[in-house]
Amino acid sequence: MTELTAEERHSMTRKVMSMLESWNLSAQDMIQLLQLPDSVKARNLARFRDEEPFPADVNVDRRVAYLLRIEEALHTYFPRNPEMRHMWVKRGNKQFGKRAPIAVMVEDGESGLIAVLSHLDCTFAWDLTGSKSEYSTAS
Repeated sequence: MTELTAEERHSMTRKVMSMLESWNLSAQDMIQLLQLPDSVKARNLARFRDEEPFPADVNVDRRVAYLLRIEEALHTYFPRNPEMRHMWVKRGNKQFGKRAPIAVMVEDGESGLIAVLSHLDCTFAWDLTGSKSEYSTAS
């Protein structure tokens, strides 16, 4: 992630925590999804909601970036219905073998986050294939 101020980092942390809580994830699932360090225990998650930002860690930052892009894509899919955003991540989806997108993200780790984001955001999927770079060199 780009260099963020402490306040921007804390704001981003609060936003991600709010999103994960709206998905009714358990504390253990949040820790697993974000790949928080072993020093972070389930009982300590409330501090991220209220007091401090997520640890400055490359893996955590990357997963937070994926989650924020997933949230942005869900806003595009369901601009006027926040309940559908929450329902979509919890319902079985044919694309993921009838597993819920949230299960894919938690159980499959980073590859699950990438799969869900690729499903929601075709520009991300295009960037992954290298098509963007091939197209820009051909122009």
